[in-house]
Amino acid sequence: MSREMTEEEAEYWDKYYTENTPQTDPTRPGVFARRKAARMVELDNLSADYLLTKFQATNKLPTEIIHDMVCHEMAAA
Repeated sequence: MSREMTEEEAEYWDKYYTENTPQTDPTRPGVFARRKAARMVELDNLSADYLLTKFQATNKLPTEIIHDMVCHEMAAA
């Protein structure tokens, strides 16, 4: 059973998180973090140059460019 937060509760949590910003620790895995060495890849010079050129032309991050390429490849399959 869920209920809505009262005004007092909302004010308390607003003040609490305004004064106590959550700290993250990149050395510890969290809910959205996955420690998988397989996710680290090294690029050859051609691929790195391509991503850099594409980044400069489109202002998209390399991860966004790779994502678009993967989606395009999957759609063509």
